[in-house]
Amino acid sequence: MAGNASVLRDGSRLSRIDQALEAIEIRLALVSGLAVFGLMLLAVVSVTGRNLLNFPVPGYVDWIEITMPLIAFMGISYTQRNGGHIRMDILIGKLKGRAMWAVELFSVLIMLILVLFLIWGSWAHFDRSFDFAAPLWSRDSTIDIRLPVWPAKLLVPFAFSILALRLALQIWAYGRAFVSGAQNPIAVPLPLTAAEQAAEEASHVSALDNGGTA
Repeated sequence: MAGNASVLRDGSRLSRIDQALEAIEIRLALVSGLAVFGLMLLAVVSVTGRNLLNFPVPGYVDWIEITMPLIAFMGISYTQRNGGHIRMDILIGKLKGRAMWAVELFSVLIMLILVLFLIWGSWAHFDRSFDFAAPLWSRDSTIDIRLPVWPAKLLVPFAFSILALRLALQIWAYGRAFVSGAQNPIAVPLPLTAAEQAAEEASHVSALDNGGTA
């Protein structure tokens, strides 16, 4: 689901696997956020060094190139888990019950097939770059300070593999919801109503106020 969504939990095996995978996804998303923060600091240091000392950070563009996979891919599975990816909900939002879960199941299945192809292609791209016999195990490197590129290329199939696990879990959840006719299945993002969204935002504000006055 695009926009604000909630993911229900219970004591089932499906929910336990969902929560275990979520713990991994949260850590990967945190790494992605730290990479953004690190690049911001690097930009400040580089610009300050250039203006004050006429000495910018060597290989600044190379470091950006190496860090990009951390920013672009580490959070995609967490976003999928929470229904944060952009998509068209005009049609699906009008469906209810088994019809909705069938459409969701089909769309996630198509996504999983696509992601599996992306894993295969990105792994081949990494394999062309990695070589145990080469210096730093790398057949290619960045242009300026010659950083090995294979670690960045390895991050892509790794992140897609986590996403594939998330999609497989959602296929299980949507399939179970379709068979049982459940109205609020677990382990998948469910859209919040306007009232639920307002209540959630109010609870966040209240928690911040309580923390600030403590």
